[in-house]
Amino acid sequence: MATEEGRNVVIAIDDSEFSEYAFDFYMDHAHRGSDHIILVHVPEYTHLSQAPALLTDPVVVAELIKEEEVKVKHLVDKYSEKMKKIHVRGKVKQMTGKVGEAIIEAAKGENAAMIVVGTRGMGKMRRTFLGSVSDYCLHHSPVPVLVCRHKPVNEHKK
Repeated sequence: MATEEGRNVVIAIDDSEFSEYAFDFYMDHAHRGSDHIILVHVPEYTHLSQAPALLTDPVVVAELIKEEEVKVKHLVDKYSEKMKKIHVRGKVKQMTGKVGEAIIEAAKGENAAMIVVGTRGMGKMRRTFLGSVSDYCLHHSPVPVLVCRHKPVNEHKK
């Protein structure tokens, strides 16, 4: 919500171009100088679920988790540097669980005035089977959601 010191704005981030576009779009079109940015990242351990046979080996699991932690550190460093470069106040918050639910939880916990998310522009069929974080946020958020589409839908289907 808006405070005397400015709005709290939650921006969902991951290592995709869609996420970076949403961050940049917000900064170029919606950011106010008094805003406090909360970058929310929810690691998805998809490579763990794609290799269930390997999950019985604790050494393999530990290595996969370590790789994910390196990716998360790189992501946090990248966005921290972007924020520092453009003199924006904020922090990075790492959450766990289902991505959409975690973003909504973060927005509520941070008393956010707005949520900003990117979108991959999936078609109706893919969204039905895979789910959509932006769709989830739109339908469950107690505050406005800015969904930033990166490219026309048809360009991603090629």
